[in-house]
Formats: sequence, C-alpha cells, structure tokens
Amino acid sequence: MGRTSTARERLVDATGELMRSRGYGSLGVAEICARADVKKGSFYYFFESKQALTVEVVDAYWREERATWTAELAASAPALERLRSLLELAPVVQRRGKEVTGTVDGCLLGNLALELSTQEPDVRDRLDGIFDEQIELIAGVLAEAAAEGAIPADRADLAAARAVVAQLEGLVLLAKLKNDPAVLDALWPQVRMLLGA
Repeated sequence: MGRTSTARERLVDATGELMRSRGYGSLGVAEICARADVKKGSFYYFFESKQALTVEVVDAYWREERATWTAELAASAPALERLRSLLELAPVVQRRGKEVTGTVDGCLLGNLALELSTQEPDVRDRLDGIFDEQIELIAGVLAEAAAEGAIPADRADLAAARAVVAQLEGLVLLAKLKNDPAVLDALWPQVRMLLGA
C-alpha cells in the first residue's frame, strides 16, 4: 500500500497561519511552500493558483468556525443566551492568539474581505457567501429571541443580523488595530443595545 501524502493539507494549514498574521498580498508561493515543506511543483499539482489555495484556506477556516457557531446557537438555552455565548468567544479567541503570537491577528475572513474587496473575485465571492451564511445563522437565533419576547419583533430580521455580524467584525478589526483584545469586551453590551434587549 502506498504512502499517503499530507502535502495538500500542509499547504492549506501553512497558508492559513501565514495569512492570519500577514495577509494575502505579502505572501508568495515560494514562502508558502517553504513553510509547508512542500516543493513548488507539488503546489501546482494541488492548486492552480494562490487564489485557488486561498479559497480552500477560507473554506477550512469557516468549517471550523461554522462548527462552533452552530454548536453555540443550537445549545439548549434561551436564544439571547446562545447568541451571547457565541459572541463572547471572540475576545477569548483573540486573547489566546495574542498570548501565542504577541499580536491580535483578527478574523481571517474579515482581514481577507478588507484586503481583497476589489480583487481576486473567487475569494471575494466565497467570503461573501460565508458572511451571508453567518447573517442567516444570526437571523435564525434573533427570530427565536423575538418569539421568546426577549427582543422586539422588528429587530429579528436580516438587517439586524447583518448589523450584529458587522458589530462583531468591526470590533475584531479595531482590536487588531489597537493590538488589544479588551476592545472586544464591549461587544455583547453593544449588541444588546442594538437589538433593544
């Protein structure tokens, strides 16, 4: 039986690590291959371009994040408590990251959305789809919160869900800018105010 190569997974993992701290534009294929310990020819065996690899990195990142989102939002608790539990993970994740790297790296999805909003259409389209999915997940829990009487019915729509996601991503961005995860401590109180809870 032949040996199974892990080169593809190593390329995805290495690129995710590098992009979280450095972004997209500053990375070259040679550096990615060196970090993954993969020959450049193998890179092009697995991926036709850095853009194609980035779409896979984004998908891998969201698979992990989606599992967390769906677990938190499906827990057996009142809807607003589930939303709070999800949002309160953001400062925990950024604090952990800062302990390891010394910097707040922010959200890979938000970082790439800012960097690539006018270029790399395949990556941009995938990011747009993921943010739409996040908004739908939040809209679902907001509808439950409204049915429970925890928020007004007019705050349980896609616009409100989009505002919650924007609040999350915006504060993560500011935490990254200030290199201070404490910026995210205001997230839940601000979301409660936004929702009229």
